[in-house]
Amino acid sequence: MNDNLRHALINARLQPVDVAAHLAVDPKTVQRWLNGRIPHPRHRWAVADLLHIDEADLWPDAQRRRAISGEVQAVYPHRWAVPQAAWRHLFQSATREIGILTYSGLFLAEDTGIIRLLAQQAHAGVRVRILLGDAQAPEVAARGIDEAIGPTVMAARVRNALALYRPLIGIDQAEVRLHQTVLYNSIYRADDDILINTHAYGTLATQAPVIHLRAAEPHAAAATYLTSFENVWATAKHYKNPT
Repeated sequence: MNDNLRHALINARLQPVDVAAHLAVDPKTVQRWLNGRIPHPRHRWAVADLLHIDEADLWPDAQRRRAISGEVQAVYPHRWAVPQAAWRHLFQSATREIGILTYSGLFLAEDTGIIRLLAQQAHAGVRVRILLGDAQAPEVAARGIDEAIGPTVMAARVRNALALYRPLIGIDQAEVRLHQTVLYNSIYRADDDILINTHAYGTLATQAPVIHLRAAEPHAAAATYLTSFENVWATAKHYKNPT
């Protein structure tokens, strides 16, 4: 029996049929979860999001099994397979540092809740650094060609993202910079947790894999990506909200 899930449903005043309808699954499936079966990751995240509770509180055993090693916490086959709740949990968990290094990050910028969360974290004293591609840079155009969407489309995505990230401009702990760097991956960081969205030629970033790393040792893989972030940050130019 999963008493944690059962109590969470009671506290939320929801029935198994309500969860089933929300997730578009059979009510018998939800009953199996209550009886102790562990759902697939996408369903665990969806239930946790619905109940406004951390997945680890509902399925602590699944959280322990998910870690592949001390550093590699999870591997997602595609960026779209990363549950939306996972992105919110990542940034919400930060107490010191949030870093985003990508070309446009439009999928995050279009999420009003994420933008609000980043602003709240910055106001709370968490350092928020966002690195987007310079829309006029040849590297951005080249990435558009690599993704088979065209150079002008990628540049337009960057401009759209900048417009959506503007609420962060002017907050003391938040800063946006524009880079002219060839990226072999996008980096999304919250303290020691890092999501690496690899880039593959001819493949949209949303279709490429994502690796969840947790920095544990100074010279392990996570440190390599954190150093890469700092190198790009040091060479990028400040972005100011146009008047």
